[in-house]
Amino acid sequence: MTFDDNSSSSSSSPSDPAQSLFARAARGERTSRPPVWFMRQAGRSLPEYRRLREGVPMLESCTRPDMVTEITLQPVRRYGVDAAIFYSDIVVPLRAVGIDVDVKPGIGPVVASPIRAAADLERLRPLEPGDVTYIDEAVRSLVGELGGTPLIGFAGAPFTLASYLVEGGPSKNHEVTKALMHSHPELWHELLSRVAAISAAFLDVQVRAGATAVQLFDSWAGALSAADYAKFVLPHSATVLDSVIDVPRIHFGVGTSEFLPLMASAGADVVGVDWRLPLDEAALRVPGKPLQGNLDPAILGADWPVIEREVDRIVAEGRRAPAHIFNLGHGVLPGTDPGVLARVVEKVQTAGASGAA
Repeated sequence: MTFDDNSSSSSSSPSDPAQSLFARAARGERTSRPPVWFMRQAGRSLPEYRRLREGVPMLESCTRPDMVTEITLQPVRRYGVDAAIFYSDIVVPLRAVGIDVDVKPGIGPVVASPIRAAADLERLRPLEPGDVTYIDEAVRSLVGELGGTPLIGFAGAPFTLASYLVEGGPSKNHEVTKALMHSHPELWHELLSRVAAISAAFLDVQVRAGATAVQLFDSWAGALSAADYAKFVLPHSATVLDSVIDVPRIHFGVGTSEFLPLMASAGADVVGVDWRLPLDEAALRVPGKPLQGNLDPAILGADWPVIEREVDRIVAEGRRAPAHIFNLGHGVLPGTDPGVLARVVEKVQTAGASGAA
């Protein structure tokens, strides 16, 4: 993993996403204020997104470069965020290699035939660039449209994808996943090895097409103990992150406060923190690492003085880290008022600057 981390704010160019406020913070620079973007900002709460998506299934929308481009740009236009997040879904690469998976409204990813035996692994072939030409096309289109605004590529982390593959869909307790993990460790490691290779290839397509940074999402890792994460997951997440060349890598998990140092050791340049842990405490747990986060998405439904106070607190706590990227502690909730998100962006971009180092 190599990238130039010697740029300073004086060398920032508005037309070069690699020198943007977001990119410099992701490389660990102390910036004049925290850059701000939101997980799941592309879609979910935006009425223009819902109009565009009407009648179009989720995974189909992810294979249409024109639609991906427009949806990714919508929050950049509306909010003026400091980075765009590529509109896609973590199961897109699984479907691209032939897994029968669909995103069911109100449920999430559902796998028709779960993977629970060695013979099932044969359905997980490697991902080739030709399987996802629409991803390459969409990223290149976005890079041209975004100008100096950086584009964040992303992929699902091996554990989260494997959990969907084993459970057959979302799970509260991950009991089938954990049973397979402990009872058949060789099968488990082979499964995660294959999934890691797919995620790595998916990120590689995005980086080669021009993504400024990438984020690896591990939405379900918090279901594990630290010991199980270290033994059964960490090596495979490290494989994915180690494959990324020349751009900053963000690693984010939900409910992972108790093993943030392990997540950081997987190869993250930036550690994403959910809302459960204050950023100043997170800075002590992963010293020397830039942090991303961590406003509770549910707080966005509160009165504005409450939200404003929380934003100020998080900006202040984020100064304990070498650099801070303001975000939510998870994704934008579907019922969030877009006007509130716009006010949060304005607050971070103005009031946030006044107290920055």
